[in-house]
Amino acid sequence: MSKTEGQIAMPVIRRLPKYYRCLCTLEHNGVDKISSRALAEAMNITASQVRQDLNCFGGFGQQGYGYITKNLREEIAKLLGIDKPKNTVIYGIGNLGRAVLFHFDFEKFGFKLCGLFDTAPHLVGTELAGFTIKDNCDIENCIKENEVTTAILCIPTVSAEEVVNKLYLAGIRHYLNFSHYDITTHFPDCVSYDVHLSESLMTLGYLITNKETDT
Repeated sequence: MSKTEGQIAMPVIRRLPKYYRCLCTLEHNGVDKISSRALAEAMNITASQVRQDLNCFGGFGQQGYGYITKNLREEIAKLLGIDKPKNTVIYGIGNLGRAVLFHFDFEKFGFKLCGLFDTAPHLVGTELAGFTIKDNCDIENCIKENEVTTAILCIPTVSAEEVVNKLYLAGIRHYLNFSHYDITTHFPDCVSYDVHLSESLMTLGYLITNKETDT
């Protein structure tokens, strides 16, 4: 029996996209079925970890047979919500917002981009990736007309509180948050995945430092 969402550890959830990418590659390479051991080798984890992770969601495999690659990929796609596109806007079209816009295939990963928003006068009204960048005063109409549920915040912390208040009142409850503003503390009914680039850089520094210490 699979665990409920609240019982599943975050490290397990964070590995799901890695499973998905790995299975896409295996399927593309003509691998029809795979054992937990072979999948573990491809993932650079242990076979025990693979079985424990997948058992959190019901298992999906057969003892002594392994996993059907296509079926497992599809099941993980469902867990990740890839099969149900979520209408999305990007708020903040500076350097970070543009990088996010041009470097991610949103629909491939279950998100449909519906609009771009900024407050900078030199950006509002310009065309980018087939969208006209709109001022934030237009965002309520966009959210209502497109049934938008998700916002990607590429804005500084100083602007985040005002922006999130506006988006929340307009009905947005799901966020990919590049600011350091703690959305769920202020709005507990929201889902927010916070991306801290500075923390990632410091983590890399730790790994480099300790690698040098070990040698």
